[in-house]
Amino acid sequence: MNSRKITLAGSERQPIGTRVADQPNDETIEVSIIIKPKTRAQVGGVAVSREEFAAKHGADGAAIEKVKEFAKEYDLSVTEVSAARRTVKLEGTAANMRRAFEVKLDRYEHEGHQYRARTGGIQVPSDLAPSVEAVLGLDDRPQARTHFRVRGQRAPRAAASAGTSFTPRQVAQLYQFPLDVDGSGQTVGILEFGGGFRTADLQNYFSSLGLSEPTVISVSVDKAKSKPTNANSADGEVLLDIEVVGAVAPGAKIVVYFAPNTSQGFQDAFTTAIHDATNKPSVISVSWGGAESTWTAQSMIALDSAAQDAAALGVTICAASGDNGSSDGVSDGANHVDFPASSPNILACGGTSLQSSNGAITSETVWNDGAQGGASGGGFSVQFPLPVWQANAGITPPSGGGRGVPDVAGDADPDTGYQVLVDGESIVVGGTSAVAPLWSGLIALMNEKLGKPLGFFQPSLYGLPSSSGALHDITSGSNGAFSAGPGWDATTGLGSPDGENLLQALSGAGSISSSSRRKRSAGV
Repeated sequence: MNSRKITLAGSERQPIGTRVADQPNDETIEVSIIIKPKTRAQVGGVAVSREEFAAKHGADGAAIEKVKEFAKEYDLSVTEVSAARRTVKLEGTAANMRRAFEVKLDRYEHEGHQYRARTGGIQVPSDLAPSVEAVLGLDDRPQARTHFRVRGQRAPRAAASAGTSFTPRQVAQLYQFPLDVDGSGQTVGILEFGGGFRTADLQNYFSSLGLSEPTVISVSVDKAKSKPTNANSADGEVLLDIEVVGAVAPGAKIVVYFAPNTSQGFQDAFTTAIHDATNKPSVISVSWGGAESTWTAQSMIALDSAAQDAAALGVTICAASGDNGSSDGVSDGANHVDFPASSPNILACGGTSLQSSNGAITSETVWNDGAQGGASGGGFSVQFPLPVWQANAGITPPSGGGRGVPDVAGDADPDTGYQVLVDGESIVVGGTSAVAPLWSGLIALMNEKLGKPLGFFQPSLYGLPSSSGALHDITSGSNGAFSAGPGWDATTGLGSPDGENLLQALSGAGSISSSSRRKRSAGV
């Protein structure tokens, strides 16, 4: 192998926090090397099978062999090879990892958490570099945070002091989800990077709603597992996601992929779910994320590449757009969008405040409870250019901006939030974390109804005429720097769903008038 090394593009990283110690040389480290596809699968055609995908669009065998040679040269063990996931895992001591990738490793502490920090870029052999998308795992800092908000953690707004809240089923009824199906035959994958759930909570919750308890399976990624503790932890995220999907689509199988909250954990969770040939999810929901500025370019490129693979397989990915408005929680005075929602191959889900009366929506505005209360994430990516389907819809980003976020929206205001059960406690939760599983449940219903997966349907979504009534256009409110208005905007995207009209519009059956639909009581 060519011994000359070059810096892997987009791999530069700087520590955050305070240096506290040297990195022990004898600590065992496992890294994931993400290899580029031998040929890029086309998005928008007929979905390919997972078996066909692995053969045609997986990692090139020659590139895998080069990684193995590299590992042998530096006394690293090959612990896993997946051509479909385009992933080769290597394990070795910190000392050997330093030699192999010529990186500086130290122990740092940030926000009470100690982690292994990497400084600078990753060096790889020049003849291997063209085949590599990313090398992940040398740095194991916490990468993302949950996007849920518990009602009562701040003073409520006067206008919402009555404390309206809904079961997920009631929200689905308000949004006219096609409830003559239950998601049977579909699998929804949920990605979690902390927390856990107890079976007793699920049994009690779905029993209280008068619904059959869905099948819920846990899958361990990179040795992470469901570890429930208390309602003040990431358990709130896990239970919210499962309970929203299960209430909306109780016939769907739910598979929860638990992974470490690192850039490596994110990549491995995504690819494990996307290429899961046993459970075969048709929809994947993720409610964790962080501002683009907190990720390395290589991480975002590799994850977006995996999302493109999902699109070719007919898998839809829904992601929360963030709970910190146009800043996305970054205190530099600039606008930021949340990743992975900013990937153009992912359906980004923003938040609204939803009011209803007698089973019908009376008001829906941008969710914005102020700096402390949270607001719908949205804006323009600095990593990904404007997709053609957004350009065709007349979206014009500001100078230096690219892909617009979010695509769609749904109820996210904790003051009009979702009634859930977490570690035995009944709480009301909001945040865009609720919107990703809400849309995932809707897509599972539509997949069953259509008899085929929607997959990557953003081009169709943006091409729908307003006369279809498929989406409720949100025209009031702001998320900080951006305001709602007619059509798409960087607060709530194209709007919240009208499930029945959306289904008809996407199936090519045309729209139906609201007066001709049977009226359903939401029981609110």
